[in-house]
Amino acid sequence: VLFLTLISVRLTGTKSGCGGGGCGACTVMVSRYQPATKTIVHYSANACLLPVCQLYGAAITTVEGIGSSKTRIHPVQERIAKAHGSQCGFCTPGMVMSMYALLRNKPKPTMDDITQALGGNLCRCTGYRPIVDGCRTFCQVRVSLCCFIIQPLKIHFLQPNLQEKPRLFDQEKFLPLDPTQELIFPPELIAANPQILTFHGERMTWVSPTSLEELVQFRAKNSKAPLVMGNTNIGPDIKFKGILHPLIISPMRVKELFEVSEGADGVWVGAGSSLSELQSLLEKMVPQLPEEKTELFRALIQQLRNLGSLQIRNVASLGGNIVSAYPNSDLNPVLAAGNCKVKVISTGGSREVPLNQDFFVGFGKTILKPEDVVVSVFIPFTRKGEYVRALRQAPRKEVSFATVTTGMRVLFSEGSRVVQEVSLYFGGMGPTTINATKTCKAITGRLWDEETLNQAYDALLEELDLPPSAPGGKVEFRRSLTLSLLFKFNLEVLQKLKELPEKLQPLPKEIQPSLQDFQVSTRPSVIHITNTWQYFHNASPLLQHVPKDQDSQDPVGRPMMHRSAISQATGEAVYCDDIPKTDGELFMVLVTSSRAHAKITSLDVSEALKLPGVVDVITANDVPGKKARPMFGYEQELLAENQVFCVGQTVCAVLADTKTHAKRGAAAVKITYEDLPDPIFTIEDAIEKSSYYEPRRMFARGDVTEAFKTCDRVYEGQIRLGGQEHFYMEPQSMLVVPVGEEKEFKVYISTQWPTLIQVHTVAETLDIQSNRVTCHVKRLGGAFGGKVIVTSVLASITSVAAWKTNRAVRCVLERGEDMLITGGRHPVLGKYKVGFMNDGRIMAVDYYYYANAGCFVDESVLISEKILLHLDNVYNIPNMRGHSAACRTNLPSNTAFRGFGVPQGLLVVENMVNDVAMALGRPVREVNMYKGPSATHYKFEFSPENLHRCWELCKLKSDYSARRQAVDQFNQQNRWRKKGIALIPIKVSVGVCQAGALVHIYKDGSVLVTHGGTEMGQGIHTKMQQVASRELHIPTSKIFLSETSTGTVPNTCPSAASFGTDANGMAVKEACEILYRRLEPIRLKDPKGSWESWIKEAHLQKISLSATGFFRGEDLYYDWEKMEGHPYSYFTFGVCCSEVELDCLTGDYRTLRTDIVMDIGRSINPSVDIGQIEGAFTQGLGLYTLEELKYSPTGILYSRGPSQYKIPGVCDVPLKFNVYLLPDSYNPHAIYSSKGIGEPTLFLGSSVFFAIKDAVTAARSDSGLSGPFFLDTPATPERACLACASPFIKKVDKPGSFKPWALDI
Repeated sequence: VLFLTLISVRLTGTKSGCGGGGCGACTVMVSRYQPATKTIVHYSANACLLPVCQLYGAAITTVEGIGSSKTRIHPVQERIAKAHGSQCGFCTPGMVMSMYALLRNKPKPTMDDITQALGGNLCRCTGYRPIVDGCRTFCQVRVSLCCFIIQPLKIHFLQPNLQEKPRLFDQEKFLPLDPTQELIFPPELIAANPQILTFHGERMTWVSPTSLEELVQFRAKNSKAPLVMGNTNIGPDIKFKGILHPLIISPMRVKELFEVSEGADGVWVGAGSSLSELQSLLEKMVPQLPEEKTELFRALIQQLRNLGSLQIRNVASLGGNIVSAYPNSDLNPVLAAGNCKVKVISTGGSREVPLNQDFFVGFGKTILKPEDVVVSVFIPFTRKGEYVRALRQAPRKEVSFATVTTGMRVLFSEGSRVVQEVSLYFGGMGPTTINATKTCKAITGRLWDEETLNQAYDALLEELDLPPSAPGGKVEFRRSLTLSLLFKFNLEVLQKLKELPEKLQPLPKEIQPSLQDFQVSTRPSVIHITNTWQYFHNASPLLQHVPKDQDSQDPVGRPMMHRSAISQATGEAVYCDDIPKTDGELFMVLVTSSRAHAKITSLDVSEALKLPGVVDVITANDVPGKKARPMFGYEQELLAENQVFCVGQTVCAVLADTKTHAKRGAAAVKITYEDLPDPIFTIEDAIEKSSYYEPRRMFARGDVTEAFKTCDRVYEGQIRLGGQEHFYMEPQSMLVVPVGEEKEFKVYISTQWPTLIQVHTVAETLDIQSNRVTCHVKRLGGAFGGKVIVTSVLASITSVAAWKTNRAVRCVLERGEDMLITGGRHPVLGKYKVGFMNDGRIMAVDYYYYANAGCFVDESVLISEKILLHLDNVYNIPNMRGHSAACRTNLPSNTAFRGFGVPQGLLVVENMVNDVAMALGRPVREVNMYKGPSATHYKFEFSPENLHRCWELCKLKSDYSARRQAVDQFNQQNRWRKKGIALIPIKVSVGVCQAGALVHIYKDGSVLVTHGGTEMGQGIHTKMQQVASRELHIPTSKIFLSETSTGTVPNTCPSAASFGTDANGMAVKEACEILYRRLEPIRLKDPKGSWESWIKEAHLQKISLSATGFFRGEDLYYDWEKMEGHPYSYFTFGVCCSEVELDCLTGDYRTLRTDIVMDIGRSINPSVDIGQIEGAFTQGLGLYTLEELKYSPTGILYSRGPSQYKIPGVCDVPLKFNVYLLPDSYNPHAIYSSKGIGEPTLFLGSSVFFAIKDAVTAARSDSGLSGPFFLDTPATPERACLACASPFIKKVDKPGSFKPWALDI
C-alpha cells in the first residue's frame, strides 16, 4: 500500500520511515465490511506491510482523505498542529492517522486508549508531550472542585479577580469532533465476491481462496507457499532478507478462520483472528465469567497489550503468531502453560494438536506438517485453585520484542497449598519456546513454600542454561530473569493465597498533564500546580513574557504555531522524496562492503547489468573530479577502489528505472575480498595499538599532580557511554537533476548545509564551478547533525550518476542502509582520577577521554576538542587536566550529533561528581559550583548568576527536598522496588557564526524571506517570520518562506550548534531594517496609509524593495598551545530534576516526574523553545537509558531498524513533565536577547540516568553494598538489574573468557 500511495496515486502524506512496521510513519486506516455482523470495522495499520492484493473489499484512508488546508482540516490534524505536536513533521501524518482510527471507533477515548493508539508511532523531535496534549483534548475529562472547574489546558475561575495565565494553545477555539461528518464506507465494496482471486506480478503470484476446502487444496499442492494474513513476518523477510516466494496464499476471505465458539471448557478462536480481535474478545468475556475461570484470559490480555504496536496487532493473526514459533514469542509461552491446543486440517482430515513442549521443535519450526492449515485455537477456562500469569521483560516498556518472556501456571489441590500441576514456559532462553520440565517436577506434589521455591530456583538455573556466546547476548541477565520472573510469580501466588497483604503493583504508566511555564511573575504568592492546569490563589495578575508596551501584533515572545504545522498534519508538506518523478529519472542503490578491513580483489558488475531495468553501475572510475574528500589532514574516498575499512563502506552504486530493480541489481554485484589482519573495533583495541587521529588534545589548569598530594581522599573511576543512532524520521534523501546545458545541476536534498553540497560536494566532485550548482532544501524530516558530512558523500555519488547518465537520479536510503552506512554519536570511554576534601570540595581532577571515531576522521577531532572545552560543566575546580583522543577503528565513521561531544563529556564530569558524593555520603554539587564573577578553565569570563537562579528555582518547583526524603522513606519500606531522584545542572556553550538573508517585498505587499538556515523541525522559519513581522511592522500572514537555496543566499554556515536563530535572525533583521528605512519617507508623508499603499507608492517611486542582510558573527578562536581563547559567545544554563521508580528484579523503570528550568534569555517563541527543550531531553533520555547499538565480533551492525534499536516512545515520557523558562534573563550576544536551545538540554536527559543510579544505590544497600560503583550508559534494564546485585543475580555464575555475541564498543 505504501508503494501504491507514493508512486501510483501520488498521495505522499503517507511516509516511509522504516519499511518494517516499526515507526508508524506510514499509518493508514483500513475499513472493512463484516457480513456476519453487518457492520463496518476501522483499524490502523502500517502501509509498508499491507499487501495491496490482500485489500480486496477494503477501503484505505490516508491522511489526505480526512482533511486538507484547501478544503477543511480535520480536528485531529488541527489539534496536533496547534498543540505544537509537529516539529519536523515527518511522523505527523502517521500520528494523525493513528488517532483518527481510534476516534472512528471511540469518539471519547480514555488516556489509556490514546497512549495505546500512539504506542506504535515514533517521533524523534517533540518528546511526545505536545502530541499527547493535543490528543488529550478529545478525552473531555472534567474534574469539579470547590472553587474552579478544570478542563485540559484551561481553568474557568469562579472568582472575578483572578486572571488566566497564557497557554501554549487554546482548546476552546478547536474545531469540534463530529463523528457524523466522517467519510462513509464505499457501498460498492459491500458486495461479496465468491470467486478465487489471483494476482500475477513480475516474479510472484498471489492467490486468495474463498473457502476452507479451496485453501486446503491449494496448501496440499503448494506446501512451500506461505500463508499470509497480516504480512508481519513474511513481508519483512521479503523486503529485508531478499527471500523470494513464487506463490503466496492469502486465506483472508476464508470465513472459517474467523469463527468464534464458546464451549463448556473454553473458547475456540479462529486462527485468522487478529490479535486485536482476540484481545477485544477476551476483554468482553472476562467480566461475564467467574473470576476463577478467567486467569488465562487475563494473562493473555496482559501480554497482548505489550505485543507489538496496535497497528501490528490489528493485522497480525493468532494462528500466524503461533506457527511463526519465534524464540521470544510473548503468546506461545502463555498458551502452552495454559494447556491450549490448535485444530489443524489437511487433505487427510482434521485433528487437534496440544500446544506443549513437543509442539515447538526449533527456531521458527513446529511439529505441524507443511500441508497443515491451522483453523482455530482452543483457550480453556481455568479452574478453582488455578493461577496463570504472563511475565516479560523487554528493552523498551512497550512495542518491543521481549528479552525473556514467560507463561506460568499452577494448580493447587483443593483447599491446600500442595501443587497438583505446574507449567513454566519461557521465551528468549533458546531457539524456541522452552518448558522447564525439571523445575516443574521439583515443585509438583510439594507445598508451595520457601523451601520448595528455593529448590526450584536452583533447578531452573541449571535447566535453562545458556552458553556465553548465545545469540542475542545478555546471557547473565537472561538467566537471572528466569529466576526473578519465577520469584515474581511466587509473590503473585502468595498474594492470591492471602499470604501477602498487598499485591506486587506494576510500575505506574499513566501520563499526567504537565506544566509549561513561560511567564515572568512579580509576586512570590503564585502557586504552580504540577500539571497543565494552574490555580492562583489570591494572586495579582501576572505579567506576560513580553513587555507591556509591546505592540499586540508583534509576535516576538509569544507562542506561535510552527508555520508548517498544518501542512505537515494534512500530509501536504513536501519532503525531498515527495518531489514527483521526472521523465527518465533513475533510482540509485548503494553497494556496500561486507568486510571490516580487507583488500578488494575484484568487482564484478556483469550480472547486475543483465537484470531488467538496470541501466548502469557507478564506480570510482566514473568520478570526473575529486575522488576523495579531504578533512583535517585525512582523506575519505567517495567510492572504495582498492581497500575497505568498515562494513558498510560504499564500493559502487547501481542505477535502474525503479528502486526494486536497483535493489536487485545491487544484490547481483559480486565483490571478492582478501581480509587484512587485526581489525580494530573497540576503544581498548585502539588504545593498545595506538590507533588515533591526530591531533590529540591536552589541557591543563593548575598543578594536578601536586594537588592530589594535599587532598583528603583520592578516587579513580570511569564510565563508558555507548553510541547513538540519529534515527531522523526521514532517511537520507536526495535528487540530482541535470539541467541539460552548460553543466548546470539542480540538487534537491535533505541537508543541514546546502553550501557544502553545492561547493565542496557536487562542484568539486564533477570538476565544475559552484555557480553551475543550485542546492534546494525545502525542509528536513529531522537531522540532529547527521545530515552534513555523510549527506555530502552520498550527494557526491548521486551527482556522478546524474553526470554520467545525463538523467535525474534519486537516492533515498532505507532505514537499515542508513543505520549501517551513516554512523552516529561517538561512543566514549571516560576515565578520571579525582582528589577531594572531606567537606566535599573537589581540588583536582585528571580526565582521559577516548572517542570511537570509526574508519574516517569526519568531525571527530573537533568533537574531541569540544569535550575538553566543557571539562568544568558548572564546577570551579582549581586543578584540572584533560586528555582527549579520537580513536581510529574499523567501524563506520561517527559524526556530528546534537550536542557535538558535550553530552559525552559532561556525563563523565557529572559521574565523577556523583562518585565523590557517594564516597562521602553527602551532596557536593553546590559547594563546587562557580560563584560570583568567574572564568572558565580556558579563561572565558562569565557570570554564573543565572545558573544559581536555575538551580534554586528547580529545587523549588520540583519540591526537591521533600521528595528526596519521600524517596528515602519509600526505599526503606520496599525491597524489590526502589526510587531514585537526581538534580543535574548544565552550562553549555553557544558560538554564533556568520549568516546571510534576502528579503523581497512584492507589489501587493507580500514579503518573501530567504535565509541560510534550513528548517528541520527546530522552527527556524517560524522564528524568522516573527523577526520579519516585528521589523517590518506587518502581520506574519503577509510573510512567506519557501525554501533554503544557494541561489538566493550564498556561502552559508550549517544549521547546527544551536546558533541558527542567533545568526540568521540578525541577518533577516538587518535586511528588514534596510527595507523599512527605505520606506521611511513614504511612511512620514502618509502616516495613516496602509502597508499595501506604502509598497505601491515605493514601487512607483522606483525604490528598491529587495535587500540582503548579513551578520558577520563573532571572532571566535582558541589557541591550544596557550590553552586560552574565546571559542564561544555565551552560555545556556539549565537544571533538571528527575525521579524514577525501578523494578530491581527486572531492571525496568519508569520516569515518574521531570522538572526542567532553562535559561534561554528572552524566548522569541515559547512554544517552539519548549518543544526543543522537551525533544532534546527525550533524545538524551534515550541516549543515557535506552538506545543501544550492537555490533558483531566482525564489525557488522546488528541493530538496523526500530525492531532492534529502540528510541524513546510514548511509553517513555515522564509521567509528569514540567518545563519552566527562567524569567528576567537577558543575553546581549543574540537577537532580541534570546539564547540557542536546540542542543543544550539534551544532556539533561542524564538526570534520569543518575536517578536510576540513585535507585540502584538503594538496592545495593539492601544487599550490603555501599560506595561508588560502575554503571555504564545506556542504563538499560540489563545494566540496572545487574548493578542492583540482587540474590538472583548472585546465583548466576559469571562466564569465563569467551567470544561475545556482540562487541562492547
